[in-house]
Amino acid sequence: MGAVDLLRFPDDSALAEAAAARWLAALELAHRCGRPHHVALSGGRIARRFFDAVVAQAAGRESLLERVHFFWADERCVPPDDPESNFRLAFERLLRPLNIPAAHIHRVRGEAPPEIAAAEASAELQRVLGGRPGEPAVLDLVFLGMGEDGHIASLFPGVADAPAPGDAPYRAVTAPKPPPARVTLDYGPLADAREVWVLASGPGKDVALRNSLSPEGQTPLARLLRRRPRTVILTDIAGVPDGASG
Repeated sequence: MGAVDLLRFPDDSALAEAAAARWLAALELAHRCGRPHHVALSGGRIARRFFDAVVAQAAGRESLLERVHFFWADERCVPPDDPESNFRLAFERLLRPLNIPAAHIHRVRGEAPPEIAAAEASAELQRVLGGRPGEPAVLDLVFLGMGEDGHIASLFPGVADAPAPGDAPYRAVTAPKPPPARVTLDYGPLADAREVWVLASGPGKDVALRNSLSPEGQTPLARLLRRRPRTVILTDIAGVPDGASG
């Protein structure tokens, strides 16, 4: 297992505020250096709090986001205005309030058939990041949540165990929870990303987090941690020993 920076918080509000501050500090550095920043977002309850915290803390500093391009770690195969859409959550709580230009928003077309949406999203990621055919498209940062079973993005236990066809960054999967049809980043691009921050929050997830941090863990998060040199986990989940991160 690679190194894990386990950052603890008393509640989800403190976690979201700290994650927002940490990300804006990273964007400030990239902005000063004139570098673009390519990030993939996730959905979920903690994402809502995180987006709100970013908007509040970015007030007066919106220029930090001028060179940020937004992708998604996963998407449900629903229209973009559906309440289940990860894009809709990010657009309403983050992208629209910050006036992010449409050219910097690279959503997964959940309204398309899953295999087509995955192929289009893979091609778009390669196009924007400038990767040559056969070379991985490397994201600067991926935000992930974690489910009660240790799933990340839409990589559930027993789902997508084999690499995507042609090692494409995105793949279509059938999730064991509704809505079942989804498109997700595969383990490869998650492992290749320069940084991955897992916002692990919510009740009933202590067992999954302990298992994920164990060298013998079999959750999707555990599989990812073994493939990465370093991963940041921000959590308000109690009962996880400090030594669990190895």
